Amino acid sequence: MRIVDVCAFYAPRGGGVKTYVERKLRAAPALGHEMIILAPGETDSVTEIGRGGRLVTIAAPKFPLDRNYRWFDDERRLHAALDELQPDLVEASSPWSSAAMVGRWQGAAPRALVMHCDPLAAYAYRWFGRVASVATIDKGFDRFWRHLRALDQSFDVVVSASGGLSDRLTTGGLNKVATIPMGVEPGIFSPALRSAELRREMLARCGLGEDATLLLGVGRFAAEKRWPMVVRAAAEASRGRNIGLMLIGNGSDRMRAKLEKIAARPGHVAIGGPLSDRAELAAVLASGDALVHGCEAETFCMVASEARASGLPLIVPDRGGAHDQRLQGAGLAYKSGDERALANAIRIFADRGVELQRHRAIAAADVRTMDQHFAALFARYEALVPAERLLVAA
Repeated sequence: MRIVDVCAFYAPRGGGVKTYVERKLRAAPALGHEMIILAPGETDSVTEIGRGGRLVTIAAPKFPLDRNYRWFDDERRLHAALDELQPDLVEASSPWSSAAMVGRWQGAAPRALVMHCDPLAAYAYRWFGRVASVATIDKGFDRFWRHLRALDQSFDVVVSASGGLSDRLTTGGLNKVATIPMGVEPGIFSPALRSAELRREMLARCGLGEDATLLLGVGRFAAEKRWPMVVRAAAEASRGRNIGLMLIGNGSDRMRAKLEKIAARPGHVAIGGPLSDRAELAAVLASGDALVHGCEAETFCMVASEARASGLPLIVPDRGGAHDQRLQGAGLAYKSGDERALANAIRIFADRGVELQRHRAIAAADVRTMDQHFAALFARYEALVPAERLLVAA
């Protein structure tokens, strides 16, 4: 089966999307499929990747809201590329304009929409959640729901990585939703990578000794991640308690400056840079005492799954993909977007016995892998492709 992923938000220096795409390019040939990533790029190019994988780019402008990315702006060229590639199945990786373009393509191949982002939770619910209920906000954004329902009609399946998102999509009128959870890269994350020396170093950066509790925050420094809230809550929770927060990530200079300004106030918070080395990230995760996360708009939350695979308890919002990862008795959930609730959850976590909760998390560290995810995903795709077309491809 030849699969073409129209991947609107792939970037060479990207984060979770890049990790997911690169693993997909390796997983597909192992399962007998040809995988082609069709992405907006600086120039028209074709790059062979491994056996049976290709990265095809179409020259496209930079995305105005994030200059690290580009966006498909020419529907005619996108359709021409799909005509030339002759896919057995087309996948669209975001619910924006590129998905509508794929929906309007006149080719015969079945198509799948993968909800790698949740725009309503990332923006609308975050902006208006303090003054209106989710149901009220949904009514106000009915135009976007109509857009999603139109995509549902144009595609053969809408793939969601979490039960919470699937429920909202179905409630919103989509009829073709399939829940296929993602997973972590196999063989990288493990509780066995815990390093007492690395833990001491991170706590020292927070101004604390090794008897303190070490919280980790990992992710892109973007508004929807709510890192300022997380930093303030951790600093508040550390009053009268030895609790430190090590925040690791990257983003705009403006956001980093804002976080560093907040972290400079009383409290035990350190702001680090990004970790591009996956082995180094795995060692860092295994050496913490809990992962704390602020974003309720995650469709799956890769870092929460990686933290679970590393034996970390989770302190997460009560909505979204991060919440789906939480284990009872190994961390806590708090009211989404509520700084006081997060600070209180951190205090409760520290007071309940960190080691006991960490041991419970370690006992459940055997999580779903990306390869298991892709096996389930491609099996779902195969069911959409006519048998005679699969026989010809074979």
